[in-house]
Amino acid sequence: MRGDSIARNYAEALFDLAEREGRLEEYGGALDTVEELLDEVPDLALFLDTPRIQVEKKRTVLEETLGGRVPAHVMNFLLLVLDRHRHRLLGSMAREYRALLDLKLGRTHVEVAVARSLDEGEAEHIGSELSRILGVEAIPHVRVRPELIGGITFKSGDTIFDGSVRRRLQRMRHELLTTDVSTDQG
Repeated sequence: MRGDSIARNYAEALFDLAEREGRLEEYGGALDTVEELLDEVPDLALFLDTPRIQVEKKRTVLEETLGGRVPAHVMNFLLLVLDRHRHRLLGSMAREYRALLDLKLGRTHVEVAVARSLDEGEAEHIGSELSRILGVEAIPHVRVRPELIGGITFKSGDTIFDGSVRRRLQRMRHELLTTDVSTDQG
């Protein structure tokens, strides 16, 4: 939990700076770039983690790798994170920053599960309906789960809606098994 708290503090500091500069989404995009780079190039993460390599060398490699790809303030932020040996938390910092940005912009991410692939129009319709229902801009993340048989499920925060055919069949089965059927033979 301590790592989450530290990551949140760093993300809040960068978020405050970005807000003052009017560059919230740009700084968020830069953090996403860093997170993607660390995921795609595991040797870079290993390089940054190696204690035998001096911090100055790590700073140079980071500046050469990201120079021009991220704003100057984000680069300074990354160097500070590196100096304080918090680079392992960069992924968590990026996630915390995105959460702050979504909150500020009134967005929520919704996990959507459907039984079959959706075309673009259907996905857009689901996004607008979820936005209407939730009262904020909904960003749907659609996954295909054939075991649902049909229908849709979605999860936003603690709210779960299960409108799948599978769930309806389970409910009907339960009702049939628990219903007291007495016949009138008089």
